[in-house]
Order: sequence, then structure tokens, then C-alpha cells
Amino acid sequence: MSYEDKYPLHKSVFINDLKRIPQFLKPRYINAKDIHGNTPLHLAVMLGHKECIQLLLAHGAPVKVKNSQGWSPLAEAISYGDRQTITCLLRKLKKQSREAMEIRRPDLIRALNSIGNFSMKLKWDFQSWVPLVSRYLPSDVCTIQKKGCNIRLDTTLVDFSDMKWERGDISFVFMGDAKPSQSLTVMDNKMKVYQRLRYEESEVEIEDEVDILMSQDIVAAQMSTKSITFTRAQSGWLFREDKTEMVGPFMADFYYIGGLYLESRKRREHLTSEDLQRNRAILENFAHGAVTGSMAVDPYPEPPPRRRSLPPPSKCTVTWDEYINCPSGELPNLGREIKCKGSTKAYKATLAMDEQFPLSVESLLNVLEVIAPFKHFRKLREFVQMKLPPGFPVKLDIPIPPFVTARITFQDFQFDDNLADDLFEVPSDYADDPNRFPEF
Repeated sequence: MSYEDKYPLHKSVFINDLKRIPQFLKPRYINAKDIHGNTPLHLAVMLGHKECIQLLLAHGAPVKVKNSQGWSPLAEAISYGDRQTITCLLRKLKKQSREAMEIRRPDLIRALNSIGNFSMKLKWDFQSWVPLVSRYLPSDVCTIQKKGCNIRLDTTLVDFSDMKWERGDISFVFMGDAKPSQSLTVMDNKMKVYQRLRYEESEVEIEDEVDILMSQDIVAAQMSTKSITFTRAQSGWLFREDKTEMVGPFMADFYYIGGLYLESRKRREHLTSEDLQRNRAILENFAHGAVTGSMAVDPYPEPPPRRRSLPPPSKCTVTWDEYINCPSGELPNLGREIKCKGSTKAYKATLAMDEQFPLSVESLLNVLEVIAPFKHFRKLREFVQMKLPPGFPVKLDIPIPPFVTARITFQDFQFDDNLADDLFEVPSDYADDPNRFPEF
């Protein structure tokens, strides 16, 4: 079978044949990947064929899918620089994500119901050897309660502004049996107000996100676990023995994790020199603990102008035959000249496992299975079943280069069938305030 017969929609999109495209607008053609891992939507975006983009999106072309180089159609749209296309793809991506979640919702509810009711406390914090940075890193002890298909999370972190974390008493409640638009609620228990989290973003929020995407690096990152190893941690000076310590109420065995790599690539061909300078300054200020909020700020600032579309890249001179016959991994440049920088960083983490923990990892995986893409979930399950030491992870210390360490610790866990139903309801004396949490 020739490539023309195998990828008829790809070729039609590539040559912008709008008369021939409609006869191939079927899932088996729309979702197909060619030898370079590109879907027809990838090609339409990279070549700037707007009519093709609209036709493909109208017939359900996936936006989240990545090609062999790890780039999605949205990433390619950011590179091309047409604001209308970026906005259109972002809206479609969010819509497809909501639809996928609703398809999985019945399975999620069944998975939640299959786990016993419980209450647990989870501490998370970030630490740094840089004193000024440590002052601004967050920490919190979250209480998580689960009854049936309802979940409540209580936290003391409310907001981050002027390089300071605002403390409070906030609760998130997920009600599995409620309508999607009513299923997630956030409550301010001090002010006694609540807000239903919006199911869809406003136009202003979408446009704000487009501005951010157009002014930041395009990033593709993947955590590689192929060479991961677990080695029992040792304690003692003269007589070395396997390290076992209490983590809260849990007796845990400690392991060193090696062979963990973060592979990342950044593209910057769409950024101006001013963008690069500003982004670099933001990172440097944070690295040195600069308190940007200490300067005087206009209380009524003028909103910055929206990012404009970039001039389109030079017209593509690559033919379909040249493109499809290129060896896999040697993708010819179809859009803007790519400026890509890659890096691989090794991580050395510490893990504490408790073999007597009352909840199994398998139970949590049953929930993850319905909220994560199948391909990624399959890798996660294989990793846990083949490599994770026995027990349940009750503590994890993992460095985040260059100067921060993240720590997650289970402080308490108990099954509890006596949780009150009203924990998962909005108290009657709370007022509805749709503007209490503008970021939601």
C-alpha cells in the first residue's frame, strides 16, 4: 500500500485540497498518525491551512495528541504564531478534556465507591538551602476525607501574592453524584461563603491564557523511569543496617531512588528578544528571593495589550513526496525554523514505604485508571507492579533543581465509616459568592 493510500487525509491536508478532504473526515483517518507521528491536524497547523484546521476540529480531531518529537498541534500553533488558531485550538482542547472526563465519570464514581471511607492527613512542603527563597516556599497539612463518591480536602493555603502565601481555612468538596457544573465547590470557612467552580473558562480567561502561551517557551517534558533503581538506605556509623524509621504513625523502610531522569526540550522560535529577557529576569528574581511586591503598584493598572499574531513563516517548499518519504525521525521543517534546546537532568530521591499501610497502592491505581489517559496509566501500573518496593509510599523527598526539594508525607490514615454527610455539603449559613475566588 502506498503512503497516498495509507494517509489520504494527510496528503489532502498537506496540499490543501479542500474539495477532497470531506470524503476522508472519518475517525480512522482523522486520528491516524503518519510515519513522523503527525496527525492531519498537526500538518494543517504547521502549514497554516486555516480552512483545514476548522474542518478537522469540527469533526473531532484530537488536540492533545503528540507527534514523534513530543509536540502537540497546540505547540505547533504557538510556533506558527497565529493568535486566532491558538485560541481556537485551546478552546477545543479544554472542551475535549471536559468531554473525556464526563465519559470517565461513571467509572470514577464506581472506583471511589469501591474504596472504604477514610480520613487522612497529608503534609507537603518545599525546602531550599537558599535562605531567602525558603521564606517564600509553601507548606501545608491537608486533611482529605472520602465517603462514598464524595471527597473533601481542607487546606490552609488560600492565595499567593506579593511573594507571600495567604493563610486561611479553605475546603474543596467534590460531589460525584452532582451535575458537572455543581460537582466541585470551594468554601471559605472564615468568611462563610462558597463558590461553585466554573465548568468553563470565560472569554477573558481564554485570552489571558493565550497571551501566556505566546510569551513563554514551548515545553515538552517526560520523566524517564527505564533505568530507575531502588536501593535500601543504610543507617549507622560502625554497624550499617537497613534504615527503618517512624514516619508519623507508620514504620517505614527507606530507599534511595536512582536512575530517574527528566528529559525536557524548549522551543523559542516564536519569542522576541524582549520576551527572552523578561522571562530570564523573572527566573533570576525568584532564584535570589527578590520580593517584587515591595514596590509601589498602581491599584488600577491598565490591562496590557493582547499579543498580536506573528508574521507567518516563509511558505513551505517541501513537497508531499519529500515529506512522507523522509526517514522517521528526520522530519523536514514545515513551518517556522525551529529553535530547540534539550536537557536531561538526573534526580536522586528518597522514598519511605510502609508494608502495613491500611490502603493499597492498587486501590489508588483503580481511581487513577479512570482519570488518566490509558497509555500513561498503563505505564504507571507497570512501573508500580514491577519496580516499586513493597508497601505504600508514606514519604517522598525529591529535589527540584537547582535549589528546591519537595517533600510529601502521610501523617495519618484511618478508615472511617462514621463520617458525617454534612461534611460534603455547603452549610446553610454560607452565602454564595461567585467572586470570592476569581482564579476559579
